[in-house]
Amino acid sequence: MKILLLGKDGQVGWELQRALAVLGDVIALNRHPVPTSFGELSGDLTNLQGLRDTIRLVAPDVIVNAAAYTAVDKAESERDLALKINAQACQVMAEEASRIDAFLVHYSTDYVFSGLGTRAWNETDDVAPVNFYGESKLQGEQGIVASGCKHLIFRTSWVYAARGNNFAKTMLRLAKDKQTLNVIADQVGVPTGAELLADVTVQALQKAQLNPQLCGIYHLAPTGETSWYEYATYIIDFARASGEQLAVAEINPIATTDYPTPAHRPLNSRLDTKKIRAAFSLHLPDWQSGVNRMLMEILNK
Repeated sequence: MKILLLGKDGQVGWELQRALAVLGDVIALNRHPVPTSFGELSGDLTNLQGLRDTIRLVAPDVIVNAAAYTAVDKAESERDLALKINAQACQVMAEEASRIDAFLVHYSTDYVFSGLGTRAWNETDDVAPVNFYGESKLQGEQGIVASGCKHLIFRTSWVYAARGNNFAKTMLRLAKDKQTLNVIADQVGVPTGAELLADVTVQALQKAQLNPQLCGIYHLAPTGETSWYEYATYIIDFARASGEQLAVAEINPIATTDYPTPAHRPLNSRLDTKKIRAAFSLHLPDWQSGVNRMLMEILNK
């Protein structure tokens, strides 16, 4: 099986290089030209014709798109770029996947929802993005579905990995220098590890290839829920228990309105995962177990 992986150096893409290797030959690309068995190839999602040409040259059995425009605040002013990467490039992938009968795997976000209420969002709830990043991701989803290609779309939330920048690293860095931290307490969601996303992708893809009726949109996140404030407290407590010397003495909960940003953030990022657990016979771990592994890796470097 030939698998074309786009976004190989991102948090999810890095884990996918490992996880997908058990399924076949992985041609892993980022936006810069890299040598492959097909010659020098690029997975630059801003070059739509180049992306189409790459897919036609590789003719993969599976396309896995782990690339995205993820600068939520900058998306408000860089709308054309966000739309090109998060929507128009997905349309190209979907068209090409449909043409060669390939599977397309794509990752989306809870930001397609309004963020209202306290109930976990399910896959059939009405979409209503509160910022342009969410709108661009929604258009990407819709293009894939409309193409009719065989697809798996995983909506997730608060993605992290030990590799690259993340909320935990930011909190630990600030906690070493500052005595007081102010952290938003009224946004609730689930921290989701890139490792979990990659491993579930492989399991779901194997089953969906045998049973294409399993194609569709799924919510994927660990069990439980937390706020950014509670998450920060958990990180600091874990670090201290691991022997880290931190300056922070107080973590204050604040409201989203006390920390204005160019893009609005949803208050409710909870995702209902009943559909994916039932379809693929999954047991999803609690969010703390993945965060613990990530923190141990960060703190032991």
